[in-house]
Amino acid sequence: MKIKNALILISLSMFLVIGNASAQQTALKKVPKQISVELGYRNLLSVKNLDTDVKHGTSLLIDYAWQLSGLDGSKPAAYISVPLGYTSMIPGSDTSNELSMLCYGWTVRHQLAKDKKWIPYIGYGLLLNKIRESHRDGSVMGHQTQFEVGYNIRTSHRIQYLVKLQYSYSSFPRLDDKEKIKTHFVDVRAGIRF
Repeated sequence: MKIKNALILISLSMFLVIGNASAQQTALKKVPKQISVELGYRNLLSVKNLDTDVKHGTSLLIDYAWQLSGLDGSKPAAYISVPLGYTSMIPGSDTSNELSMLCYGWTVRHQLAKDKKWIPYIGYGLLLNKIRESHRDGSVMGHQTQFEVGYNIRTSHRIQYLVKLQYSYSSFPRLDDKEKIKTHFVDVRAGIRF
């Protein structure tokens, strides 16, 4: 009797798993993806525990995103992305050092409208950063928390343009000291999405 009940339970479980898997296969669709390339200007608002007068720099970022919601077009889209960026901070004087930052992590974007030429969005992200000073060997790794607002500008082609304003806070361990390097900065960026 126990063997008969076990065989019925196994058969029923297999039927449900196989039936559910075949039903899911017919419902699956390819998730829309989006690649972005951004260029921008960075302004350091404040720097704590870093001996430099660097205030400005330029950025390049490439971003690969997957659409999470709005797949059926009934509501605005949301995306999760993996960005990879590089920023070069230009020395403010001959005695100052150049800073460079490499960043990567996760960002999330929520579009606030759909079916318009100008689509506003908000975003946030958690990234890891490597900061390097030109006069030192090696680099230190820290984190970056960012918030952004912007517009995707639709065209008649697959390419979209984007403009955005981004605020970020970063924290890094300080070389030769227990105090952390803390930065607040703003980026203004423009780019394309396809």
